[in-house]
Amino acid sequence: MSGELANNMRLIAHEPLNGHGNGGEGISMQVAGDGRRIIWIAHESAPINFTGVDVSDPRAPKIICQTELPHNRVRSNSLEVCGDIMAVAYQVLEPGEQPAGIELFDISNPEAPKSVSFLDRSGPHSRGVHQLWFVDGEFIHCASGAADFHPINQLDDQPYMMIDVRDPAKPREAGRWWFPGTVEGDRAAPPPRHPTFDSGFRAHNTNVYPIRPDRAYLGFLDGGVIILDIADKANPKLISNWNPHPPYPGFCHTAMPLFSRDLIVVTDECVMDGGEDWPKLTWMLDARIEENPINIATFPLPPVEEFGGRGGRYGSHNLHENRPGPAFRSDTIIFGTYFNAGIRVFDTSNPYRPDEIAHFVPATPNGAPSGAIQINDIYVDENAIVYAIDRWVGGLYILEVDL
Repeated sequence: MSGELANNMRLIAHEPLNGHGNGGEGISMQVAGDGRRIIWIAHESAPINFTGVDVSDPRAPKIICQTELPHNRVRSNSLEVCGDIMAVAYQVLEPGEQPAGIELFDISNPEAPKSVSFLDRSGPHSRGVHQLWFVDGEFIHCASGAADFHPINQLDDQPYMMIDVRDPAKPREAGRWWFPGTVEGDRAAPPPRHPTFDSGFRAHNTNVYPIRPDRAYLGFLDGGVIILDIADKANPKLISNWNPHPPYPGFCHTAMPLFSRDLIVVTDECVMDGGEDWPKLTWMLDARIEENPINIATFPLPPVEEFGGRGGRYGSHNLHENRPGPAFRSDTIIFGTYFNAGIRVFDTSNPYRPDEIAHFVPATPNGAPSGAIQINDIYVDENAIVYAIDRWVGGLYILEVDL
């Protein structure tokens, strides 16, 4: 059992989510019509679909909604809220199973979400949607399979897709992009596979910001960082590809631009227990020339000697992604999740030497299968209140941070 560790952060509330503390990679805030603040949480696995928690008083969170999935072979790993519409991603265990796709909900009454539409993304090679990004009320950007998408290698089954939801009742695909050489019939040669950690060439996080709506910043697993020109959504164009895998183990997760500084923060997700795929790093890229981003630094990792054997995964994962809405936004202060190393906060005033300024590692939750906390995702509101979720059993942690 591992005890709590803290520096410049304080736990102000903990919500175990009715015993379903397995938070996924989806955590988003709604400011309801009556002024209440609701945190919506996707779950890593069945039986729960999503949970709504009233955090109007962050020191006294209260569950107001918790829904179930139709069966145990589907999960809603990702969700996003934009106004009173919530988009939920459904991914199944095996290609061809259902439901696999995106469901839109009207959450104007947070206690009673109402389904608006469902976009089916199932197919013979499709597990559905792993992740989605929805911040402008018009387009969902996601990592998704489809009935007509036929990868050469099943590990490459979720390309980047754009979904037009300007009419929420009738979502439709607007465009897609895949890594060259990964689809049947491609003229390009298949990309070389990672010799040790072959995770595939598929999309993960798919960030598109209203400040730059013609650019998509993609984490593409073993394909590294992809920057696309999506001014013409039906015909996205590759601008650049930064990829350190190999020699480093793959699974590029997130590429978050810091627009005012021409920088990009990149995370490679740890996917193995016990530090087996160490080092899984957070990188800083100089993107002044977007056709040629270069690495200029890595963020400090908690010591592998202390955390590698602590239990479960150890290394980089998610970022608070500076999204629009009631969220903290900074091109200097970066919040990240590191599984058994908890939440880490960095000052990047000097981009060549990011400096850790705060951290919080919760004590091992009761019943944790890994024997340690596994902080999975994070959301920081405009008041710098931190909301973080455990991957397996710990639920929601709410914290204050000294900045």
